Amino acid sequence: MRFTKVHGLGNDFVIVNCMEKANLPDDLPRLARNVCHRNFGIGADGLVLLWPSATEDLRMQILNSDGSEPEMCGNAIRCVAKYVYDHNIVTKQQIRVETLAGTIIPEVIVEDGEVSMVKVDMGEPRLERGQIPMNGPDGRVVNEPLEVDGETYHITTVSMGNPHCVIFIPDVKAVPLAQIGPKLESHPKFPQKTNVEFVQVINDEEVRMKVWERGAGITMACGTGACATGIAAALNGHTGRKVKVMLDGGPLIIEWTEDNKVYMTGPAAEVFNGDYKQSI
Repeated sequence: MRFTKVHGLGNDFVIVNCMEKANLPDDLPRLARNVCHRNFGIGADGLVLLWPSATEDLRMQILNSDGSEPEMCGNAIRCVAKYVYDHNIVTKQQIRVETLAGTIIPEVIVEDGEVSMVKVDMGEPRLERGQIPMNGPDGRVVNEPLEVDGETYHITTVSMGNPHCVIFIPDVKAVPLAQIGPKLESHPKFPQKTNVEFVQVINDEEVRMKVWERGAGITMACGTGACATGIAAALNGHTGRKVKVMLDGGPLIIEWTEDNKVYMTGPAAEVFNGDYKQSI
């Protein structure tokens, strides 16, 4: 299996091009777990498969390191856009990608013939409780108390095609993310589980974020999480509608425009290519 290792701000993926032919096992979740294993596999936060699409330029299928399949991944789609453009699979600068969250349109920014940054039209956020989805009465969830192990967290929820629970705190360094992340991810209020972002407001134009990703755990960056954080920061009056979100792997620029679109701009990098020969 020929693959390319890529990352978006340290959130790393194994990309497999299945556009022409694919010799993959039937058990894709198991393949993802083996490929993503940091000791016995290639090592990654997720496996990304690129398939033909009947309606768009390509279809992106993501499998997390635990084998689960999320609806979307912002860092992965930036990596995919760079990969397909740099490898002449898609030669347009605006690329239409079919995902489980709908059609997403990344635009590559090219310098000296290669992609330096990718700006992604992430579509419209979903803010109603049922759209997250989250159990409870109708309406938006903004700064709402949620109890976990006797401690109360004030949460704001956003769906970017996948669920996010954003919590503003004074200091993200103080969060025991490995302990509290999985408890929030699998909280009964979230029937499809949730991604979790802890956010520290630096000023009205910049925030610092740490993330626990549903199905992957602690990662260095999360694109949809950064989008959710930018929206939550605006909803809570912490920032305006354009904000720099600082992640462990670096910054993303998030803009929530007046026409209710969310744009994410950031880098992607190709690391190496290889052949995966281990049987599953």
